[in-house]
Amino acid sequence: MSENQVNSPVQAEEPVQDINILKKDRLDKLAGLRELGKDPFEITKFDVTGHAADYKAEYEAREAEVIAAAGGDEEKLSAGLEALNENIIRIAGRIMSWRDMGKANFIDVRDVSDRIQVYIRSNDVGADLFKEFKKKWDIGDIIGVEGYVFRTRKGEISIHAKNIVLLSKSLLPLPEKWHGLKDPDTRYRQRYVDLIVNPEVKDTFIKRSKIIASIRRYLDTQGFIEVETPMLVSNAGGAAARPFETHYNALDEDVKLRISLELYLKRLIVGGLERVYEIGRVFRNEGVDTRHNPEFTLMELYQAYTDYHGMMDLTENMFRHVAQEVCGTTCVPYGEYMIDLGKPFERLTMIDAVKKYSGVDFTEITTLEQAREIAKAKGVEFEERHKRGDILNLFFEAFVEEHLIQPTFIMDHPIEISPLTKKKPDAPDYVERFELFITGREMCNAYSELNDPIDQRERFKAQEEALSQGDEEANRTDEDFLRALEIGMPPTGGIGYGIDRLVMLLTNSAAIRDVLLFPTMKSLDKDKSENRSAETAPETAPAAEEKIDFSNVVIEPLFQDQVDFETFSRSDFRAVKVLDCEAVPKSKKLLKFTLNDGSGQERTILSGIHAYYEPEDLIGKTLIAITNLPPRAMMGIDSCGMLLSAVHKDGEEEKLHLLMVDPHIPAGAKLY
Repeated sequence: MSENQVNSPVQAEEPVQDINILKKDRLDKLAGLRELGKDPFEITKFDVTGHAADYKAEYEAREAEVIAAAGGDEEKLSAGLEALNENIIRIAGRIMSWRDMGKANFIDVRDVSDRIQVYIRSNDVGADLFKEFKKKWDIGDIIGVEGYVFRTRKGEISIHAKNIVLLSKSLLPLPEKWHGLKDPDTRYRQRYVDLIVNPEVKDTFIKRSKIIASIRRYLDTQGFIEVETPMLVSNAGGAAARPFETHYNALDEDVKLRISLELYLKRLIVGGLERVYEIGRVFRNEGVDTRHNPEFTLMELYQAYTDYHGMMDLTENMFRHVAQEVCGTTCVPYGEYMIDLGKPFERLTMIDAVKKYSGVDFTEITTLEQAREIAKAKGVEFEERHKRGDILNLFFEAFVEEHLIQPTFIMDHPIEISPLTKKKPDAPDYVERFELFITGREMCNAYSELNDPIDQRERFKAQEEALSQGDEEANRTDEDFLRALEIGMPPTGGIGYGIDRLVMLLTNSAAIRDVLLFPTMKSLDKDKSENRSAETAPETAPAAEEKIDFSNVVIEPLFQDQVDFETFSRSDFRAVKVLDCEAVPKSKKLLKFTLNDGSGQERTILSGIHAYYEPEDLIGKTLIAITNLPPRAMMGIDSCGMLLSAVHKDGEEEKLHLLMVDPHIPAGAKLY
């Protein structure tokens, strides 16, 4: 049986040697075509007259007109349908499946719009071309089809081919039809294959393009102009994030990739451009998880002579407009929720929200000592450098965020976490800022922008102090930006939001990687390089034994107190599989693990090991956990168990190794 006598070419987990055999077979077919002077790669163009989806819809409409006009007259109906065959069309696309029925074959061809069945018969295309088609063409090949649209006896709208052209030869098989491409890691790394075999993925990215176009149209109608600002900057400011660093060879100067669009756009407000926006890539040197990617698309806008209330109105109207224009409705599904963007968004101050969901009233907590005491009592972790306002924000993250499912504006943040925002005149410890939350996630951040250069310099000083105390995400003083403020900036409102999160919402996508065509992935080149080196190394060369130096290792003394066997035996040690892992927002230490413990229910465990591991490196690993510990609230999340790690000191440096075991051990296997 040839490769094309079945619906699809290869199983999802096809062994490497089988794929190589299939590739060789296809290379041989290509060589045969070239010998016949029919090299598909020499073809430079194929004129198409339209797309599959349009032709199917057009035929259905014209067929309905013919049926209505016939009025039950069979002869008239037959003549009318026959007349439709006179309309010759040309499409191009990829062969997705193949049904061999001898001298007539059916193939499915997919173009950018849809999949359509093509009927190919020896009598129509010629015996020689039909023979070449059956012997030299494969599923995955890109072809051109010329013919007319008709409906088969089974009722499927199809193309009756009069001519076919091989436009490009596929040398590797596509994933098998029924299993497809499901492994997320492979999907993200080979997005080109993902787009071919998973039509819903293509739909997501088409919708992403429409969302960005809709944002632009809305802002253009509001009098905004789109601008472009530098990506490589000497001082990366405007957000709390660590930047990537690089070097200008020509200038012999170290520079950073921007982490925000803010400071240059405000310079344009100073220059008299009263309404500006930019949609562009920004880069933040931080972890990768379901909501974060180191490079992402940000939209920021600034409008002179308005405040954060004006920005709230603009944001609400913009989200509503985009949803209606792109999705056709203001009620959109997301996971288990139906998000209503049509009704007025709720508005709460941060203090009121914390009081509502935690029971703690920060209007009564006036000192840092009081804030620390209530944080300890409520199990909210904080660092020594955190001020009262920082702790208020930690309470918000721990107790409030998860409840904000429907669109909610959170207003009036503490000044400590908002270095570029205007103080509230009647409450100088707070600023005129809001964040929009939907599905428990921050979607948008906006300010009444600080335009007092003296106040701004003091805020930068506070940020420099935080930087000196170990806050790697604190801003540095930007003297040129201060100079611009000294020239004079009018009262201004500003908004920033991640395009990717908005696309996630409007496409019902659970992870940011699902809405990025080429998300950041750990490189496989190193592993490949090591494999190539091993393959080319002389067979006689002995493997170098790794020498591990334990001379500086310091371990904790062994416990002297003994535990009785009955107590120990009640500790339930289990193998667990990491389904997902992400950084806990606003925590530098904690990683949140979603685990398969064999019970059928997902388990959440938090572990303070972010200094040693990136989340994406742990997904798919098999770990050891104690599963019968009582739940412990950490950053407002119940941690149900403990992952086991080995810790020691190497000189003065603390080392940690998470215990990872053989992946052949199933989830839930008990340790004795």
